[in-house]
This record gives sequence, structure tokens and C-alpha cells, in this order.
Amino acid sequence: MDVSWTVWALTIFGLSALIAVDFFIGRKPHEVSTKEAGIWTIVWIALAVIFGFGLMAFGESQASGEFFAGFITEKSLSVDNLFVFVLIMAKFAVPAQLQQRVLLIGVLIALVLRAIFIAAGAAVIANFSWVFYIFGAFLIYTAWKLIQEARADEEDEDWEENRLLKSIEHRFGVADKYHGTKLFIRDNGKRVMTPLMVVMLAIGMTDVLFAVDSIPAIFGLTQDPYIVFTANAFALMGLRQLYFLIGGLLKKLVHLSYGLSVILGFIGVKLVLHALHESGVHVPVVSIPFSLAVIGGVLVVTTITSLVASKKMAAAEAEEARKAEAAGPSDEESKTLNS
Repeated sequence: MDVSWTVWALTIFGLSALIAVDFFIGRKPHEVSTKEAGIWTIVWIALAVIFGFGLMAFGESQASGEFFAGFITEKSLSVDNLFVFVLIMAKFAVPAQLQQRVLLIGVLIALVLRAIFIAAGAAVIANFSWVFYIFGAFLIYTAWKLIQEARADEEDEDWEENRLLKSIEHRFGVADKYHGTKLFIRDNGKRVMTPLMVVMLAIGMTDVLFAVDSIPAIFGLTQDPYIVFTANAFALMGLRQLYFLIGGLLKKLVHLSYGLSVILGFIGVKLVLHALHESGVHVPVVSIPFSLAVIGGVLVVTTITSLVASKKMAAAEAEEARKAEAAGPSDEESKTLNS
């Protein structure tokens, strides 16, 4: 897709205006209701759909298909990222009214980081076609790692600070409580960070890791920097509202890691096939419509099986609780009550 500098400028201006609107809406710290989150989630998804069909209306049907495939993939990866955001919020006990501010700054950081990664990735791809082998192998490895983590079925739902974040905290010091939206305060004459600043740094560092996974994934669907950037931008915008909308649903998506591993593995294989094709080897070329069908199908199946499995687990837990209540107190509990 041949995109002029004027179109790039207008696109960036339009996206910046949308971000400004989002910031204006969430400028006052408040607890986001499910209704508010639902309305704005629909708005952001609708804007992405309008943009995708707009590309088609201007005769860019190939670009439109690539955009939707990239948008759905990046949105799915973003939902998985929300798990980590939930853990970070819980780790630092972020007040409900401040969570939206943290997420908004986190999205802005993610947009900047991904823009840098996209520019770097496009430059590398333009000069070194063999990088597709590396991207493909990396995605296949990531898919395998996701499966291993999902099969481990670890119950540890804590989030640990990395060494860099700990060193920053040690260097600047951290206040013992939140001070509204302030990032730094004076404590006994010394300028220290507030817990809110630490949370934003944690989100920003996590965004770097997310970009490392997501950028190769979307470059496996399209090598057009314009489509890569806009798909990422629309996937990230609305992430803040999505966090509040499906916060409770996240725990029910027990098979999401399996679904994402299949998608990343599929894109990884697609990248390797593309690299072989570019090298002159006669191999099948995976089309965008087929990619869209695979990605959409995997997400639908994953969501259905997750909800069914969650319902069965909830029923089993309720049955165990009922049996425990019917059996009465245990020997240890009886001793405790008697004493």
C-alpha cells in the first residue's frame, strides 16, 4: 500500500485527537462503571471497523483484510496482557479511582514503544529478508512457551518486580501511600516517587515485553508499516475501558493461552513459509482470508471452551463447598471451637 506523507500526517493527527478525547474523558480520577466501559469499548471497536472498511472503500481490499487480521490478533494479545495489568494493580493496591489514569499512561507508553519497534522492524525487513526466519522461529518458540505455562497450571498469581524497577525505587525512594495523581512528592525535604509513579514504570516496562511479542506477530500478517501501525493503535485504544469491562471475565478465559499459542504458532509457520517463498522455494503461501478465518475460529473456539470449563469448575467448587458444609466441622475445627 503506497501511503503518502500527507496520509501519514493526517492519520497520526486523527489518532492523536482520539487519544486527546480519551484523556479528556478520563482526566478526572473516578471509578469506571461497567456501563461506561461498555459504551466506550463499543465506540473504539466501531472506529476500528469503520477505518478497516474505509480502506476497502478506497480500493484497498488487500490492506483492509490485513488490517482486520492484524487488529484482531493485536486485540487478542492485548486481552492476554490485561492479566498482567490486573496482577500489577493488585500488587500495588492501586485505588479504583486511579486505575484508569495508570492504564491511560500505560497505553500512551505502549503506543510510543510500538511506533519505535515498528519503524525498526520495517527498516530491518526492507534490508534483510532473512529476518522472517528469526521472527517465525521466535513466534513458534513463544507459542510453545505459552503452552508450557498453561499446562503447568501454576496457582501463583503474584507479580514480582524486576531488578531495574527495584533499583529505581532504591535510588529515588517511594512514599508510603498514594497522593492522588501526583508522581513525586517532598518527604522530609527529599523528593521521592509516589506508588503511582512506580506502578506506571511497572506498566511501561511490561509494555516493552508485550511489544517484543506482538510486533513480530503482526509483521507475519502484513509488512506494510502503515497497516502495522494503525492496527496496533486501534487495538491499544480502548484497552483501558476493556480492562474495566472484562476484569471479572479474565479469570474465566482459562484456555486463552492455548488459543494465543495456536495463533502465534500459525503466524510463525506463515512467516517461515513466506521466507522460504522469498528465497525461491516453492511452498504454499497463506492468504489473508485464510489467516482471518484461522484467527477468528481459534478465538471463538477458545472463548467457548473457556466459558464451559469455567462453568464446570465453578459447579465443582460449589459441590465441594456443599459437601463440606453438610459434613460439619473437621476435628481440628471442633477442637478450636471447644477451646
